[in-house]
Amino acid sequence: MSATFGGRTGRQGKLSQWLLGRRAKAAAATDDGGREALLLAAAGAGLPLAPAAYPAPGYGCSCDRVGCPTPARHPVSFAWQTQSTTDRAQIERWARHQPQANFITATGMTHDVLDVPLEAGRQALERLLASGVEVGPVAESDDGRLLFFTLTRGTPEDEDEWWPCELDCHPETMDEHPGLRWHCRGSYVLVPPARLPGDDEQRVHWVRGPEHALPDPLSLLEILTDACARHAGEEADQVGAAWPLRG
Repeated sequence: MSATFGGRTGRQGKLSQWLLGRRAKAAAATDDGGREALLLAAAGAGLPLAPAAYPAPGYGCSCDRVGCPTPARHPVSFAWQTQSTTDRAQIERWARHQPQANFITATGMTHDVLDVPLEAGRQALERLLASGVEVGPVAESDDGRLLFFTLTRGTPEDEDEWWPCELDCHPETMDEHPGLRWHCRGSYVLVPPARLPGDDEQRVHWVRGPEHALPDPLSLLEILTDACARHAGEEADQVGAAWPLRG
C-alpha cells in the first residue's frame, strides 16, 4: 500500500500511514498464529462464519474442481447458509481441524457488505472519516477490493416489503458487478484472515477490525457510489487517452 493517497500529504498522508499500520498489525497477528483469535473476534462481532476452500499450488483450489471459477473464495459445504455460525466452540473446532482453510461470512443474516474497487474504496474511506461518518469494519482484499461491513437491511416478516436493489450481488453474479457490489441475503465474502491463490501471497486482511460497530449501510452508500462513479470515469478517461487516434 502506498504511503499516500495519490501522492498527497497532510491529512491524507496520515490516514494512509494509519491504514498501513493497521495492515501491518493484521499481518503480524496472522503470522504469529493469531488466525483463530481473528476468526473468533469476527464471530464475537456477530459475523456468522463457515469454512471455505484455500489456495492450492499455483492458481489452484483445495476443492480439486477442474476449472474452479472462484479458487479459494467459496465455502466448502453446499449447506454454508445453515452451517454459518457465531458459536465459539464450533469455530475453534473448525479452525483447529482445518488449519489451512479460509472462512467465509454469510451476509444478509446480521450484516451486509458493500464491496467496491480498491482505489474507489480508499477515496471513500478517506471522505467518510474526514466527514465524521461512523465507519464499521473494513477489510482489504489484495486482488483489488475494499469491503465495508454494515448492518443488514433485515428480513421483513412480510416478504413483499423486502427492498430489492439492482446493486445486490450473489456469488454467481460477481463478474456482473465490477463497481459497487452489495452482498446481502444469499451471498458471502471471505473474512480475514484469508489467503488468495497465486505466487505473491495475496491476502484478505482487516483495515478496520470487527471491534468497530456495524453502521447503517445507507449512511455510507452515497459516498461509496460517488467514489465508484468517479473511479469508473477516471478509468474511462485513461482508456480513451490510451486509444490511438484514427486519421
